[in-house]
Amino acid sequence: MAGDSLFGIHGAALEVRSQRMGVLASNIANASTPGFKAKDIDFKTALAKLSSGTGDAGKAIDAATMYRVPTQTSMDGNTVELSSEQTAFAENAVQYQTTLSFLNGRIGQITRALKGE
Repeated sequence: MAGDSLFGIHGAALEVRSQRMGVLASNIANASTPGFKAKDIDFKTALAKLSSGTGDAGKAIDAATMYRVPTQTSMDGNTVELSSEQTAFAENAVQYQTTLSFLNGRIGQITRALKGE
């Protein structure tokens, strides 16, 4: 269960955000690929599945991955909307960095405690 680990839910959150960053980067890279279907990971769903302790991270993330529904359809069947993907990527990157900073602080606390400071 994610809450039982040393880092609590933050380790699971970092894993989901990392996977989401890869999915969003793939969408951006395929913005001009005809027929490419954009995907995204529902962070809350993936994190809830990981927190419940049922299954592994891969299965939880796969279950929370879905195709995006475009606001404007493309003639070539591609569903990537570049500006939306770039915004989602930037937001996810900031959230990833925030979680990483929190974990770094936690590691620093543990290190100081072990040293007896």
